Amino acid sequence: MRYEIPAPMLAKAAASVPDPVKTSGGMLFEPKWDGFRGLVAWDGETLEIGSRGAKPLTRYFPELVEALPKILPGPCLLDGEIVVATGEPGAQRLDWEALSQRIHPAASRVERLAAETPAMFIAFDLLADGDEDLQHRPFRERRARLESLLADARHPLQLTRTTEDAAMARQWLAEFEGAGLDGVVAKPLDQPYAPGKRTLIKIKHARTADVVALGYRIHKSGSGVGSLLVGLYDDSGVLRQVGGVAAWSDKRRQELVDELAPLVERDEDGAAVTGEGERSRFSGSKDVSFVRLRPERVLEVRYDQLEGARFRHTVQFERWRPDRDARSCTYDQLDTVAGYDLADVLA
Repeated sequence: MRYEIPAPMLAKAAASVPDPVKTSGGMLFEPKWDGFRGLVAWDGETLEIGSRGAKPLTRYFPELVEALPKILPGPCLLDGEIVVATGEPGAQRLDWEALSQRIHPAASRVERLAAETPAMFIAFDLLADGDEDLQHRPFRERRARLESLLADARHPLQLTRTTEDAAMARQWLAEFEGAGLDGVVAKPLDQPYAPGKRTLIKIKHARTADVVALGYRIHKSGSGVGSLLVGLYDDSGVLRQVGGVAAWSDKRRQELVDELAPLVERDEDGAAVTGEGERSRFSGSKDVSFVRLRPERVLEVRYDQLEGARFRHTVQFERWRPDRDARSCTYDQLDTVAGYDLADVLA
């Protein structure tokens, strides 16, 4: 038996937890795990881990490849999330940075990180049980079969918790962020699995902050502003880059070059001063240089959460704030999330 791994079912964003009564058949709510989407296919001989993209994840998580066949009671196809937790017992949380480091071309590094920052798999759907394809069955039935299949599961295989209570889902949305989760997912109970379709609903935190424009990168086309780099002042008065704003229209990219021209730092010959941007494992040989701006202009942005001292994802432009002094844009304005032990989420 060999499973064909489908494209994962996706979610569209909503501003708040939906009322399950308004959905035929009701809804089931789950914590939204902040990790790598993974589809685990175990045919009784070989275990493979598919991903949301085209790149299989199997080689990057040898500890899961070794452990899961010993735990799973039989061949199956699971949908779930690969996550990494760090921290002392009683104060653990998901660690996106540690997880992202797991994708590395060197086999020796993969093996070392598998021991240093081992991953776990959070299962939330069952697409096949033995030779029975369940994708056409309603989620209500798939979830019940999943619970039965994983009744005796143990770490690093976890079954995500669920609730049909919207009030409880709102409580999870408020509390579980402290353990590194990034929201709640609502799933219609009567729907079949829909590969590649956005038929689920995700509810994430949406916040705003006033930040300082400190530079911009030229668009990949070679013309206009591709992304605007933004920063916040730390407790020592140092302006630190915290993220970037992108998704400008072609027309707006050109307008921004003219609007920001008075703020461009220039050398004694009048040439624009450039800086070298921060590199990551994703940047490769990509040009990360940027045009430096005098830190005078303030803008309000929408963001979901912090990862360390930076915004976790690209932030969204809200409006310019000519009324704000750049030096007032500090970390103090950001929401402080109360800690929450990951073990209590998994319980």
